[in-house]
Amino acid sequence: MSYYVGLGLHGSNTYLGILDEKGERVLKAKVDNFIDLVLDKLKLFRSSIAGVVVESTFNWYWLVDGLMEAGFRVHLAQTSANKQYEGLKHTNDLHDAFHLANLLRLGILKEGHIYPKK
Repeated sequence: MSYYVGLGLHGSNTYLGILDEKGERVLKAKVDNFIDLVLDKLKLFRSSIAGVVVESTFNWYWLVDGLMEAGFRVHLAQTSANKQYEGLKHTNDLHDAFHLANLLRLGILKEGHIYPKK
């Protein structure tokens, strides 16, 4: 089974949403912005994670670098190009994380370029 991870990154915390290959929600969490806490939430699914999507917000570098150093396949969502359906009645940070994971699962995620760390 493959898993798809969406990370909604904010100034002091990150929302994690993990979907299975059928689109079912298997994990939702909110953690403080420390790479060890994010990696700890991902460890149960590590061997089956197809990809991790991070929002391209102003502070994404530390998270992307940490995930890549840990061996994950990381995708940087081009936030302005990945619009949600505007008629949604419920939207929040956790919903956004699942939305990013689902775009990756469906193969329709619009991505930004991740430059090498150096």
